[in-house]
This record gives sequence, C-alpha cells and structure tokens, in this order.
Amino acid sequence: MAHPAKAPRQIKATIMKRLLIIYNPRSSRYAEIEQEILSRARELSGYLVGKYEVANTDIDDNVRQLSKLLKDGDLVLSAGGDATAIIAANAVLNSKKQATLAVLPYGNFNDLARTLRTKTFDDIFLQDTAVRNLYPLEIIVDGNFYRYSTCYVTIGMMAESVGLYNEPKMRRKLKKKFGRSVSSYTELASWYFKNRRNHIFLPEFKLNGVLQSKKSSDYAAVNGRSMARVMKGGEDYRDPKYFRHQVDRLTSFYRLVILMSKSILSRIPGTATDGDILEFTNPSTITIQAEGESTTFKNVKTIEIRKGKQCLKVIEN
Repeated sequence: MAHPAKAPRQIKATIMKRLLIIYNPRSSRYAEIEQEILSRARELSGYLVGKYEVANTDIDDNVRQLSKLLKDGDLVLSAGGDATAIIAANAVLNSKKQATLAVLPYGNFNDLARTLRTKTFDDIFLQDTAVRNLYPLEIIVDGNFYRYSTCYVTIGMMAESVGLYNEPKMRRKLKKKFGRSVSSYTELASWYFKNRRNHIFLPEFKLNGVLQSKKSSDYAAVNGRSMARVMKGGEDYRDPKYFRHQVDRLTSFYRLVILMSKSILSRIPGTATDGDILEFTNPSTITIQAEGESTTFKNVKTIEIRKGKQCLKVIEN
C-alpha cells in the first residue's frame, strides 16, 4: 500500500540584522579599530557584518558612496574620529533609509561620541543603551545644501584654523600614540598667535537682519554636548527646533580666554535661536567648519544654519 507523500519540511529562516562598520584604514589608530571593533564584530551573533573603508577622496564623495549601500534597518557603526562620524551621519540622512547610527571614538576630539556617551564596543552591544532622535544642524550656502552637522558649526577664524590639521607636519604628530592632544592644542595656539591679526575673518554681515560689529571674527552654532573636546555644550541635539549661537571677536586674546574659561568650566555662552541667516554686505570668501572638517567658499552672499528637516536615529548611552 502506498504511503502518502510527506509534506516538505519547512525551514525557518533566521533574519539577521545588517551591521555596517565605517572606518578609515589610514587612521593612526587603525590597529586599535581592528582589534577592538572589527575582530569582535566577527564574533557577533544575529548580525550580518559588512565594512566600508573611507576612501582617500573627500567627505562628499564618501557620503555619496556610503549612501548607496544603506538599507532600512541597518545599524551603521562609525569607528573613528569626527571626520568618519560626519561621513556616516550625512550618509544615513542623505540615504533617507531607516538606519540607526552608533559612534565610537578613535579620533582626536570625538565630539559626536562624547555627545552620545558611547566609548567602547560593549557600550553599543552589551550595555543598556537607547535609540533616540538626534536633530542635526543643516548648513545652506547661497540657497544650496552643503552639509549636516550633528554637534557644531563655526564660521570665521576658528574655522580657518582647522586647515592646520591637514598639514603634513601636524598629521605626523597626530599619528603618535602619546601626546596627540597636547600637540593638537599647542599647534593650534601657535597658529592663533601667528594668524589672528592677518586679515578679516568675517567680513561685514547681518545676522538675522541685525548688522554685526565689524570686529567680529567668529560665528558658532552649538548643538551637541561637546565642541573641540574641551568646550561644553548642551542637549540641543535632542530639540527639533532650537540650538544656540554666538558671535564674538576672538582675535582678542582676552575675549578668547573669557570664552574658553566659560566654555570649559560651565558651558559655551550663546543665545537660543530657531535658525540663523548670515547676510554678507559684499560677496565674500568664507570658511565653514562642521565638526572639524572645513570648506572655503568664494563669493558667498548668504549662509543659513537651521535644524534639519529630518532626525537621525542614534544609539545613546
């Protein structure tokens, strides 16, 4: 007697979450990233692990390339400094995918990691963490989108000083295992005293319709808990509308000391705003810095800083 055919066994598929690790293989701390992040990620269960090596091109090119790789549900882990983090954050936002960003500090200042208070691999995968909304700043130059910034934006003298970190001499110092922070601040101080009287860093401009002092050298918009590592911010990154801004004459050493003292001991001084428009009296050459990465624009008429229209899902400790 023939037996009825057995129904085929149903194989239950295991749905694995995608983890994409963003890192710079040319980083002075790549060996640490390999040992502490990449090696441990290979042992994770429940994750399909992928890697994106930051290309030796520029931020915008890396953002475009990374954006193409992202899918809904991805966990994007930035293991590097603020340059790597800004690539990861902008890629997630530009992709329009429902991805979550985590950040671990392997750079010089690590302002986004400080804002999110994530320090180690265990902070992301073994500790009690929360997925929260981060509302980034959006930078618009002459009506064109430039970049998202999670923690802060500066325009003027201190933005120009960032170019120091791209010089070969400084890059060699930053590759040393010890003394990186001391080298950063001593070289920055040296640059300041050599250049603070060189030229006008902020040409005459109006801020939200109000003409500013001709002696103003710097504009800053602060969104995160940390700026250049030692300066304390707040929690405006959690607010969908407001952040704080400050205009000052930091070519004055006295005013710089006052600002730094307040920023280190208490909080960066500033005024709450729901958006800023800088209008230059004459088209000007302007340097904008977003989290340690700067770009110089020519013939700029207006710069707008506002909260982005979309939020960023982040892991916060």
